[in-house]
Amino acid sequence: MSGRPRVRRLASVIGLPAEHREEYERLHADVWPKVLERLTASNIRNYSIYRHGEVLFAYMEYVGDDLEADMAAIAADPETQRWWSVCEPLQRPFAERAEGEWWMEVPEVFHLD
Repeated sequence: MSGRPRVRRLASVIGLPAEHREEYERLHADVWPKVLERLTASNIRNYSIYRHGEVLFAYMEYVGDDLEADMAAIAADPETQRWWSVCEPLQRPFAERAEGEWWMEVPEVFHLD
């Protein structure tokens, strides 16, 4: 056994209307420190957001043992809730996302380790 934590890779997409691009990118150039601290405390690593036209693609790695509990801790965090209240109005969720999703989870179809 390598001793390395098991990594779970997660990817998701959401729309970003062109008229919100500048504001969204400005916000993400300087993410609030408490939001970053909560993500790290909830075992999120290598979190990246990419933009292609009007689509945002997010990738993150989860290194904890209880994804559901860690995601609940993020969702319950007041500073994260405040961050979402600023960012969510800029986004456009996809209609075909699963119930309860804001960002639509996308399946991994290939990975080279």
